[in-house]
Amino acid sequence: MRTTASLTRRGLLGAGAAAMGLAALGRPARANIPVSLQLSWLHSTQFAGSYIAKQRGFYEGLDVTLLQGGPNAPVEPPVVSGTALVGISAADYTAAAVAQGAPFRIIGVAMQNNPFAIASLPANPVRSPADLPGKRIGMSLANTPVLEALCQLNGVDASAIEVVPTQYSPQPLLAGEVDCLLCWATDLPVAMTVQGVENETMLMADHGYAVHSQTYIVTEESLAERRAEIVALMAGEVAGWEAYRVDTAAATALTLEMFPDAGLDPEAQLLQAERQVPLMFSELTDANGFGWWTDETVAANIETLALLGREVTADLWDRSILEEVHGA
Repeated sequence: MRTTASLTRRGLLGAGAAAMGLAALGRPARANIPVSLQLSWLHSTQFAGSYIAKQRGFYEGLDVTLLQGGPNAPVEPPVVSGTALVGISAADYTAAAVAQGAPFRIIGVAMQNNPFAIASLPANPVRSPADLPGKRIGMSLANTPVLEALCQLNGVDASAIEVVPTQYSPQPLLAGEVDCLLCWATDLPVAMTVQGVENETMLMADHGYAVHSQTYIVTEESLAERRAEIVALMAGEVAGWEAYRVDTAAATALTLEMFPDAGLDPEAQLLQAERQVPLMFSELTDANGFGWWTDETVAANIETLALLGREVTADLWDRSILEEVHGA
Protein backbone atom coordinates (compact mmCIF):
# COMPACT_ATOMS: atom_id res chain seq x y z
CA MET A 1 0.00 0.00 0.00
CA ARG A 2 2.64 2.56 1.04
CA THR A 3 4.91 1.59 -1.82
CA THR A 4 2.09 1.86 -4.35
CA ALA A 5 0.92 5.19 -2.97
CA SER A 6 4.45 6.54 -2.92
CA LEU A 7 5.15 5.47 -6.48
CA THR A 8 1.83 6.89 -7.65
CA ARG A 9 2.55 10.20 -5.93
CA ARG A 10 6.00 10.36 -7.52
CA GLY A 11 4.45 9.50 -10.85
CA LEU A 12 1.94 12.32 -10.52
CA LEU A 13 4.67 14.75 -9.51
CA GLY A 14 6.75 13.62 -12.44
CA ALA A 15 3.80 14.00 -14.78
CA GLY A 16 3.21 17.49 -13.43
CA ALA A 17 6.81 18.48 -14.01
CA ALA A 18 6.70 17.06 -17.52
CA ALA A 19 3.52 18.95 -18.26
CA MET A 20 5.12 22.21 -17.09
CA GLY A 21 8.08 21.52 -19.32
CA LEU A 22 5.86 20.89 -22.33
CA ALA A 23 3.88 24.03 -21.61
CA ALA A 24 7.09 26.00 -21.58
CA LEU A 25 7.87 24.60 -25.02
CA GLY A 26 4.43 25.57 -26.23
CA ARG A 27 3.12 21.99 -26.44
CA PRO A 28 0.03 21.24 -24.31
CA ALA A 29 -0.02 18.16 -22.04
CA ARG A 30 -2.07 15.26 -23.37
CA ALA A 31 -5.50 15.03 -21.74
CA ASN A 32 -6.74 11.78 -20.27
CA ILE A 33 -8.93 9.75 -22.61
CA PRO A 34 -12.60 9.65 -21.50
CA VAL A 35 -14.05 6.13 -21.22
CA SER A 36 -16.94 4.57 -19.30
CA LEU A 37 -17.21 1.41 -17.23
CA GLN A 38 -20.78 0.10 -16.98
CA LEU A 39 -21.50 -1.38 -13.55
CA SER A 40 -23.99 -4.22 -13.19
CA TRP A 41 -26.00 -2.83 -10.29
CA LEU A 42 -26.63 0.16 -8.03
CA HIS A 43 -23.68 1.84 -6.30
CA SER A 44 -22.50 -0.02 -3.18
CA THR A 45 -19.37 -1.71 -1.86
CA GLN A 46 -20.01 -4.36 -4.51
CA PHE A 47 -17.95 -2.05 -6.76
CA ALA A 48 -15.66 -0.47 -4.17
CA GLY A 49 -12.49 -1.56 -5.95
CA SER A 50 -13.52 0.57 -8.93
CA TYR A 51 -14.20 3.54 -6.65
CA ILE A 52 -10.72 3.21 -5.18
CA ALA A 53 -9.19 3.03 -8.65
CA LYS A 54 -10.95 6.24 -9.66
CA GLN A 55 -10.21 8.10 -6.44
CA ARG A 56 -6.52 7.15 -6.35
CA GLY A 57 -5.83 7.73 -10.04
CA PHE A 58 -5.11 4.09 -10.88
CA TYR A 59 -6.68 4.40 -14.35
CA GLU A 60 -3.50 5.78 -15.90
CA GLY A 61 -4.14 7.97 -18.94
CA LEU A 62 -7.92 7.58 -18.65
CA ASP A 63 -10.79 9.68 -17.36
CA VAL A 64 -13.16 6.90 -16.30
CA THR A 65 -16.87 7.42 -15.69
CA LEU A 66 -18.50 4.69 -13.60
CA LEU A 67 -22.02 4.21 -14.94
CA GLN A 68 -24.52 2.93 -12.37
CA GLY A 69 -26.50 -0.17 -13.28
CA GLY A 70 -29.76 -1.42 -11.84
CA PRO A 71 -32.99 -3.24 -12.70
CA ASN A 72 -33.67 -0.86 -15.60
CA ALA A 73 -30.06 -0.46 -16.74
CA PRO A 74 -28.76 -3.68 -18.33
CA VAL A 75 -25.04 -3.91 -18.94
CA GLU A 76 -24.89 -5.34 -22.44
CA PRO A 77 -26.58 -2.60 -24.59
CA PRO A 78 -24.21 0.26 -23.64
CA VAL A 79 -21.19 -1.98 -24.28
CA VAL A 80 -22.51 -3.04 -27.69
CA SER A 81 -23.33 0.56 -28.63
CA GLY A 82 -19.94 1.85 -27.46
CA THR A 83 -21.39 4.07 -24.74
CA ALA A 84 -19.32 1.98 -22.32
CA LEU A 85 -15.93 0.56 -23.23
CA VAL A 86 -16.17 -2.21 -20.63
CA GLY A 87 -19.11 -3.67 -18.74
CA ILE A 88 -19.41 -5.76 -15.59
CA SER A 89 -21.73 -8.70 -16.21
CA ALA A 90 -21.82 -12.46 -15.53
CA ALA A 91 -21.06 -15.45 -17.71
CA ASP A 92 -24.70 -16.54 -17.99
CA TYR A 93 -25.89 -13.08 -19.09
CA THR A 94 -23.01 -12.78 -21.54
CA ALA A 95 -23.73 -16.24 -22.94
CA ALA A 96 -27.37 -15.26 -23.49
CA ALA A 97 -26.30 -12.08 -25.30
CA VAL A 98 -23.82 -13.96 -27.48
CA ALA A 99 -26.58 -16.39 -28.44
CA GLN A 100 -28.46 -13.34 -29.76
CA GLY A 101 -25.46 -12.30 -31.84
CA ALA A 102 -23.64 -9.92 -29.48
CA PRO A 103 -19.85 -9.93 -30.18
CA PHE A 104 -18.65 -10.17 -26.56
CA ARG A 105 -15.52 -11.51 -24.92
CA ILE A 106 -14.97 -11.99 -21.18
CA ILE A 107 -11.61 -10.43 -20.28
CA GLY A 108 -11.61 -10.67 -16.48
CA VAL A 109 -13.37 -12.53 -13.66
CA ALA A 110 -13.81 -10.52 -10.48
CA MET A 111 -15.78 -13.12 -8.52
CA GLN A 112 -13.90 -16.40 -8.53
CA ASN A 113 -16.83 -18.03 -6.70
CA ASN A 114 -20.42 -17.41 -7.79
CA PRO A 115 -22.31 -15.48 -5.07
CA PHE A 116 -25.58 -17.44 -5.34
CA ALA A 117 -26.46 -19.07 -2.03
CA ILE A 118 -29.24 -20.73 -0.07
CA ALA A 119 -29.96 -18.85 3.15
CA SER A 120 -31.77 -20.52 6.05
CA LEU A 121 -32.22 -20.30 9.82
CA PRO A 122 -30.31 -22.48 12.32
CA ALA A 123 -33.51 -24.14 13.53
CA ASN A 124 -34.16 -25.55 10.05
CA PRO A 125 -30.86 -25.33 8.19
CA VAL A 126 -29.92 -26.04 4.59
CA ARG A 127 -26.25 -26.95 4.71
CA SER A 128 -26.03 -29.00 1.53
CA PRO A 129 -28.21 -29.58 -1.55
CA ALA A 130 -29.31 -32.89 0.00
CA ASP A 131 -31.21 -30.86 2.63
CA LEU A 132 -33.43 -29.19 0.01
CA PRO A 133 -36.06 -31.89 -0.75
CA GLY A 134 -39.16 -31.26 1.35
CA LYS A 135 -38.24 -27.61 1.86
CA ARG A 136 -40.12 -24.51 0.72
CA ILE A 137 -37.68 -22.19 -1.04
CA GLY A 138 -38.45 -18.52 -1.59
CA MET A 139 -37.11 -17.15 -4.86
CA SER A 140 -37.88 -15.43 -8.13
CA LEU A 141 -39.30 -17.82 -10.70
CA ALA A 142 -36.73 -16.43 -13.13
CA ASN A 143 -34.09 -18.29 -11.09
CA THR A 144 -35.74 -21.70 -11.52
CA PRO A 145 -32.99 -22.83 -13.96
CA VAL A 146 -30.39 -21.95 -11.30
CA LEU A 147 -32.07 -24.17 -8.70
CA GLU A 148 -32.54 -26.97 -11.23
CA ALA A 149 -28.88 -26.80 -12.25
CA LEU A 150 -27.78 -27.04 -8.61
CA CYS A 151 -30.02 -30.07 -8.13
CA GLN A 152 -28.78 -31.78 -11.28
CA LEU A 153 -25.16 -31.21 -10.30
CA ASN A 154 -25.80 -32.85 -6.94
CA GLY A 155 -28.25 -35.62 -7.81
CA VAL A 156 -31.17 -33.98 -6.01
CA ASP A 157 -34.81 -34.32 -7.11
CA ALA A 158 -35.86 -30.74 -7.89
CA SER A 159 -39.53 -31.74 -8.00
CA ALA A 160 -39.34 -32.54 -4.27
CA ILE A 161 -38.66 -28.87 -3.50
CA GLU A 162 -41.58 -26.46 -3.21
CA VAL A 163 -40.78 -23.19 -4.97
CA VAL A 164 -42.57 -20.19 -3.47
CA PRO A 165 -42.40 -16.97 -5.53
CA THR A 166 -41.27 -14.19 -3.19
CA GLN A 167 -40.00 -10.65 -3.25
CA TYR A 168 -36.26 -10.28 -2.78
CA SER A 169 -36.32 -9.84 0.99
CA PRO A 170 -35.52 -11.89 4.11
CA GLN A 171 -39.05 -11.28 5.43
CA PRO A 172 -40.68 -14.45 4.00
CA LEU A 173 -38.04 -16.55 5.79
CA LEU A 174 -38.35 -14.62 9.03
CA ALA A 175 -42.16 -14.90 8.90
CA GLY A 176 -42.01 -18.66 8.42
CA GLU A 177 -43.56 -18.53 4.95
CA VAL A 178 -40.57 -20.40 3.48
CA ASP A 179 -37.78 -22.57 4.86
CA CYS A 180 -34.95 -21.01 2.86
CA LEU A 181 -34.16 -18.35 0.27
CA LEU A 182 -32.23 -18.36 -3.00
CA CYS A 183 -30.15 -15.19 -2.90
CA TRP A 184 -26.69 -13.68 -3.07
CA ALA A 185 -24.47 -14.52 -0.12
CA THR A 186 -23.56 -10.86 0.21
CA ASP A 187 -27.01 -9.30 0.61
CA LEU A 188 -29.98 -11.05 2.31
CA PRO A 189 -27.76 -12.97 4.79
CA VAL A 190 -25.98 -9.68 5.51
CA ALA A 191 -29.31 -7.92 6.07
CA MET A 192 -30.38 -10.61 8.58
CA THR A 193 -27.05 -10.49 10.39
CA VAL A 194 -27.27 -6.70 10.73
CA GLN A 195 -30.77 -7.16 12.19
CA GLY A 196 -29.33 -9.53 14.78
CA VAL A 197 -30.87 -12.64 13.19
CA GLU A 198 -28.62 -15.71 13.16
CA ASN A 199 -28.65 -17.42 9.79
CA GLU A 200 -26.83 -20.01 7.73
CA THR A 201 -25.51 -19.58 4.19
CA MET A 202 -24.84 -22.44 1.79
CA LEU A 203 -22.71 -21.11 -1.05
CA MET A 204 -23.76 -22.87 -4.25
CA ALA A 205 -20.22 -22.60 -5.65
CA ASP A 206 -19.14 -25.05 -2.94
CA HIS A 207 -21.47 -27.61 -4.50
CA GLY A 208 -20.49 -27.44 -8.15
CA TYR A 209 -22.40 -24.38 -9.34
CA ALA A 210 -19.65 -22.78 -11.43
CA VAL A 211 -20.70 -19.59 -13.21
CA HIS A 212 -18.24 -16.71 -13.31
CA SER A 213 -19.80 -13.56 -11.87
CA GLN A 214 -18.90 -9.87 -11.92
CA THR A 215 -17.08 -10.49 -15.17
CA TYR A 216 -15.57 -7.79 -17.38
CA ILE A 217 -16.88 -7.84 -20.95
CA VAL A 218 -15.87 -5.98 -24.11
CA THR A 219 -16.79 -6.26 -27.78
CA GLU A 220 -14.48 -7.92 -30.24
CA GLU A 221 -14.19 -4.61 -32.08
CA SER A 222 -13.06 -2.73 -28.97
CA LEU A 223 -10.63 -5.51 -28.14
CA ALA A 224 -9.02 -5.06 -31.55
CA GLU A 225 -9.19 -1.28 -31.89
CA ARG A 226 -9.02 0.11 -28.32
CA ARG A 227 -6.72 -2.39 -26.69
CA ALA A 228 -4.45 0.13 -24.96
CA GLU A 229 -7.43 1.78 -23.26
CA ILE A 230 -8.79 -1.58 -22.13
CA VAL A 231 -5.40 -2.56 -20.72
CA ALA A 232 -5.19 0.74 -18.81
CA LEU A 233 -8.69 0.34 -17.42
CA MET A 234 -8.10 -3.24 -16.32
CA ALA A 235 -4.76 -2.30 -14.75
CA GLY A 236 -6.65 0.28 -12.71
CA GLU A 237 -9.25 -2.30 -11.70
CA VAL A 238 -6.54 -4.72 -10.57
CA ALA A 239 -4.87 -2.06 -8.44
CA GLY A 240 -8.17 -0.85 -7.02
CA TRP A 241 -9.37 -4.29 -6.00
CA GLU A 242 -6.03 -5.24 -4.47
CA ALA A 243 -6.26 -2.09 -2.34
CA TYR A 244 -9.84 -3.01 -1.42
CA ARG A 245 -8.68 -6.42 -0.25
CA VAL A 246 -6.09 -4.88 2.04
CA ASP A 247 -8.55 -2.51 3.75
CA THR A 248 -12.27 -3.21 3.35
CA ALA A 249 -13.05 -0.62 6.03
CA ALA A 250 -11.42 2.13 3.98
CA ALA A 251 -13.19 0.84 0.85
CA THR A 252 -16.51 1.04 2.69
CA ALA A 253 -15.79 4.54 3.98
CA LEU A 254 -14.98 5.71 0.45
CA THR A 255 -18.21 4.20 -0.90
CA LEU A 256 -20.28 6.00 1.73
CA GLU A 257 -18.40 9.24 1.06
CA MET A 258 -18.87 9.05 -2.71
CA PHE A 259 -22.57 8.16 -2.55
CA PRO A 260 -24.03 9.86 0.52
CA ASP A 261 -27.55 9.92 -0.94
CA ALA A 262 -27.69 6.24 -1.92
CA GLY A 263 -29.31 5.16 1.36
CA LEU A 264 -26.47 2.78 2.20
CA ASP A 265 -26.29 1.35 5.72
CA PRO A 266 -22.69 1.59 6.99
CA GLU A 267 -22.77 -1.67 8.99
CA ALA A 268 -24.32 -3.64 6.13
CA GLN A 269 -21.90 -2.16 3.61
CA LEU A 270 -18.87 -3.09 5.70
CA LEU A 271 -20.11 -6.65 6.20
CA GLN A 272 -20.86 -6.95 2.48
CA ALA A 273 -17.35 -5.73 1.67
CA GLU A 274 -15.82 -8.29 4.04
CA ARG A 275 -17.90 -11.18 2.69
CA GLN A 276 -16.95 -10.36 -0.88
CA VAL A 277 -13.26 -10.98 -0.26
CA PRO A 278 -13.37 -14.82 -0.32
CA LEU A 279 -15.58 -14.69 -3.42
CA MET A 280 -13.11 -12.50 -5.31
CA PHE A 281 -9.73 -13.78 -4.14
CA SER A 282 -8.38 -17.33 -4.03
CA GLU A 283 -5.20 -19.35 -4.37
CA LEU A 284 -5.62 -18.89 -8.11
CA THR A 285 -5.58 -15.09 -7.88
CA ASP A 286 -2.78 -15.20 -5.29
CA ALA A 287 -0.68 -17.10 -7.81
CA ASN A 288 -1.68 -15.25 -11.01
CA GLY A 289 -3.34 -11.95 -10.10
CA PHE A 290 -6.80 -10.48 -9.70
CA GLY A 291 -9.34 -11.47 -12.35
CA TRP A 292 -7.56 -14.66 -13.45
CA TRP A 293 -9.08 -17.94 -14.61
CA THR A 294 -7.83 -21.26 -15.97
CA ASP A 295 -8.90 -23.71 -18.66
CA GLU A 296 -10.26 -25.90 -15.88
CA THR A 297 -12.49 -23.17 -14.41
CA VAL A 298 -13.75 -22.33 -17.90
CA ALA A 299 -14.59 -26.00 -18.49
CA ALA A 300 -16.59 -26.07 -15.25
CA ASN A 301 -18.42 -22.91 -16.36
CA ILE A 302 -19.26 -24.42 -19.73
CA GLU A 303 -20.74 -27.47 -17.97
CA THR A 304 -22.90 -25.40 -15.62
CA LEU A 305 -23.97 -22.98 -18.36
CA ALA A 306 -25.14 -25.96 -20.43
CA LEU A 307 -27.45 -26.93 -17.56
CA LEU A 308 -28.81 -23.38 -17.69
CA GLY A 309 -29.51 -23.80 -21.39
CA ARG A 310 -26.55 -21.69 -22.51
CA GLU A 311 -24.21 -23.37 -24.97
CA VAL A 312 -20.82 -21.60 -25.20
CA THR A 313 -17.27 -22.46 -26.16
CA ALA A 314 -14.00 -21.64 -24.43
CA ASP A 315 -13.19 -18.80 -26.84
CA LEU A 316 -15.84 -16.66 -25.08
CA TRP A 317 -13.04 -16.03 -22.56
CA ASP A 318 -9.99 -14.01 -23.71
CA ARG A 319 -7.17 -13.79 -21.16
CA SER A 320 -4.79 -11.72 -23.29
CA ILE A 321 -5.61 -8.42 -21.56
CA LEU A 322 -4.94 -9.85 -18.10
CA GLU A 323 -1.74 -11.46 -19.36
CA GLU A 324 -0.56 -8.04 -20.45
CA VAL A 325 -1.66 -6.39 -17.20
CA HIS A 326 -0.04 -9.03 -14.99
CA GLY A 327 2.99 -9.50 -17.22
CA ALA A 328 2.26 -13.20 -17.67
